[in-house]
Amino acid sequence: MEADKGMARVVTEEACRFIVDCLHAAGANQEAAAQQAKLLIEAEKLGHPSHGMNRLEFYINDILSGACDPNSKPTILKETASTAWIDAKNVLGATSSHFAMDTAMTKARQTGVAWVVVKGANHFGIAGYWAQKAADQGLIGMSFSNTSPVCAPTRSKEAALGTNPFSCVAPGSSGESFYLDMATTAVALGKIEMQIRKGEPIPPGWAQGPDGNETRDAQLAFDTRCLYPLGGSELTSGYKGYGLGAMVELFCGILGGSKYGHYIRAWSHESDGTPADLGHCFVAIDPNCFAPGFGDRLTDLVQHWRNLEPMDPNLPVLAPGDKEKLAAAKSDETGTISFVPQQIESCLALAKKLKVKPMECL
Repeated sequence: MEADKGMARVVTEEACRFIVDCLHAAGANQEAAAQQAKLLIEAEKLGHPSHGMNRLEFYINDILSGACDPNSKPTILKETASTAWIDAKNVLGATSSHFAMDTAMTKARQTGVAWVVVKGANHFGIAGYWAQKAADQGLIGMSFSNTSPVCAPTRSKEAALGTNPFSCVAPGSSGESFYLDMATTAVALGKIEMQIRKGEPIPPGWAQGPDGNETRDAQLAFDTRCLYPLGGSELTSGYKGYGLGAMVELFCGILGGSKYGHYIRAWSHESDGTPADLGHCFVAIDPNCFAPGFGDRLTDLVQHWRNLEPMDPNLPVLAPGDKEKLAAAKSDETGTISFVPQQIESCLALAKKLKVKPMECL
């Protein structure tokens, strides 16, 4: 345990081993478990613990309750040269998302642009993981997902949309890239869960209580599940976040024929066996089909942003994705991931429940 930060450090490979063991013990085959584990580990490395180990128990409970069928196979229901409609068959999010983005990339290499929509899906982790998969192959990647209702329109006390994240990742030259991964709410619900794990209040502007007013109480915010849309209240342009969340719903639940908005189940540490039936959308674009020099121009732009004179010399201007790259570099340098103590306690309880080897801390 690190006394200065109160965090527990775990070797990255050990954390991955633990996730695979847990998913396999719950019923997932080794390939599905390994894919899901890599997704969660990447979230941890990029500095997004809300979508890392924090989500493992949710996936486990979905498998154990029958809400998720981890060993099924996604299928293409309809396709053209540049589009596909896929039934995820209720598999783990990593399984169906690999299948869908692979489909999109194959089509984009042939036609320049591909648009793939998925129904019958489960939570697919950080959206940027899937867009990055395309960028790693020289393509512009985009991904969208709808989630259970947690977002209140700026004039409502009731949640009507999910955090509905989307991501866009593009490769530049000289190792540069553009990396955007964002919820259309002020924060993802998992950020509030992490505040609960740390025993800390949430910052202003994140969520409403049951009376429709802003709350700083993390547990109350989680129980109410009514996050502010991106932008906050109507006065501070929260209607723009509401609009973006609605757009994601259009591309996912509506276009894919899955559940949408208020029809999506609430997701928690416990599952009643109801399938999520989420909608996902994956886009791949070949920049070589457009103006030459895409990578050089993108690199010039992100480096210009990064070199702007900051208002505070201690807070340099960041290009989209810089924060994640710095976090990943630190994790790779140490070969470890840090967890809050309560997360370690949860993992110990999960190991006992599933009869797997507990995760070992340094």
